[in-house]
Amino acid sequence: MYDIIIIGAGPAGLTAALYALRAEKSVLVIEKGVFGGQITFSPKIENYPGFAALSGNELADKMMEQVLSHGAEFEMETVTGLVDENGVKKVVTEGGVFEGKTVIIATGAAHRHLGVPGEEELIGGGISFCAVCDGAFYSGQTVAVIGGGNSALQEATLLSDTCKEVILVQNLPQLTGEKRLADELLAKPNVSAIYNSTVSGFESENGAVTGVKIHNAATGEDGALPVEGVFVAIGLVPATDFLKGTGLLDEYGYVKADESCRTAMPGVFVAGDCRTKSVRQITTATADGATAALAAAALC
Repeated sequence: MYDIIIIGAGPAGLTAALYALRAEKSVLVIEKGVFGGQITFSPKIENYPGFAALSGNELADKMMEQVLSHGAEFEMETVTGLVDENGVKKVVTEGGVFEGKTVIIATGAAHRHLGVPGEEELIGGGISFCAVCDGAFYSGQTVAVIGGGNSALQEATLLSDTCKEVILVQNLPQLTGEKRLADELLAKPNVSAIYNSTVSGFESENGAVTGVKIHNAATGEDGALPVEGVFVAIGLVPATDFLKGTGLLDEYGYVKADESCRTAMPGVFVAGDCRTKSVRQITTATADGATAALAAAALC
């Protein structure tokens, strides 16, 4: 039995592992995909303290090396369930069951994708999901923001300060975000919106976006917008399906917890983008990881 089982090896999970190991606890990290999580898709990170710029892969490698040097154990598995039996936490995976005194859920949340041809190949080549992370790369250029809710409006607002032109592409007849925010945004001379339109694909050259193809449902017309960048802001999908029915999730699928990172299940904590919170950045994920690990270690 492990002192602490950590589900997920993104920045939150790896930071939790580091703190737990330094507290001399036995630690198992379970990851189903890529060690480093979503940051591995970022070609350049400029807002992580201590580094002027580095790629997501570089940061993930540094985190992994540090955790491995402290003796963490890793398993490549897909978690399918979490059960508490008489205080013992059983993490059920496709390959077996792992037992721990405590568990830290750090599975993250993925940006919802459009699911159209060419999208996956162009991520990092003009398609982004975070203006805070990548907006500076498009200073003085024309970009499209896909979506019309508050997330899209916030992305567009940030981009409008540095981009030559920002074009919102919304699949409904109106923007659905906060009216005051929408009005202030559309009052800017370099911001416009196209309604009743969905993205059908992308135009590219040498692996870089040159345009976004759109279909207008109201007119039935197809067209293309020449842009250098596309920011997809149609929501996040927390990786928490394995927790359905446990009572730990809110209506959107995020694990309910406050700043203490404690969940409603004793001995189970949550860290990073999969928990209920307002800011989802690498720095907030690592902060959660430290908080959750120290709280879990105190119970072992």
